[in-house]
Amino acid sequence: MTMNIMFCGDEKMTDGVLIATLSLMRHTDQPLHIYVLTAKLNVNGHAYQPFSAVTAERMADLMRQENPQHRLTRIDITDLFMANPPQANMTTMFTPYCMLRLYADLIPELPDRVLYLDTDIVCRRSFSNLYQEPMKDVDIAGVLDHYGKWWFHHKLTWFDYINSGVLLMNLASIRQDGLLVRCRRLIRHRWLFMPDQSALNIIAKSKQILPRKYNEQHKVETDTVFQHFTTSFRFWPRFRIVTVKPWQISAVHQQLGLHEYDDLLNDYRQLAPKLKEVS
Repeated sequence: MTMNIMFCGDEKMTDGVLIATLSLMRHTDQPLHIYVLTAKLNVNGHAYQPFSAVTAERMADLMRQENPQHRLTRIDITDLFMANPPQANMTTMFTPYCMLRLYADLIPELPDRVLYLDTDIVCRRSFSNLYQEPMKDVDIAGVLDHYGKWWFHHKLTWFDYINSGVLLMNLASIRQDGLLVRCRRLIRHRWLFMPDQSALNIIAKSKQILPRKYNEQHKVETDTVFQHFTTSFRFWPRFRIVTVKPWQISAVHQQLGLHEYDDLLNDYRQLAPKLKEVS
């Protein structure tokens, strides 16, 4: 069974996509089909460059060396995005690329089931059980947001605010009920904090809460499947905000004290320059 994985980003997300993909390949013997959604955007004079087609092809070659059935498809959705841009959220603290996933229902190449991953995710264990999670009458499945579950509620009696960094998407259902159509309408007309994640939480009625191990945003446990390198708050010995990404190897070691990914990051360090070379 092929497992379909979706990333979104510009050229600056190359490192994250590479690390995440390398980690995925280490923890499955099933074929992977990686989809990278990208676009060329200009926002307030800032020109964002798309994920490189050359890099995508080199990554595809790398994956096929590991398993001839692995595939990587780069999809440029510039025209699709600009035909209906999220006007109210184009200049937030988050880049517009975080909202590309909200156009997934319009992309015929994407299959009925896809696992969306942020580019600061590292896979630690087999994710087959997550990918095969039953999705009957469910549009999306995700883990509660570590901080947001306390601050944002759409039901009074239980936690329901999910972190969209690991999101199992039932595109067959979404295409029928118009979830992403309504999300796009919302972000076009209303400013939102973390627009993509907030829109999904506000609009989605058919969502499933997954165990924390599938999107660990705080403290890694022995059963953690995906570690998400999100921004965290530290209170000792003084309050500070810590943001460390997997490709910031020195910070991973020094600030987070993490060394379990050293083999993975050594592979990344050797491969990254070759993938980014200009032809």
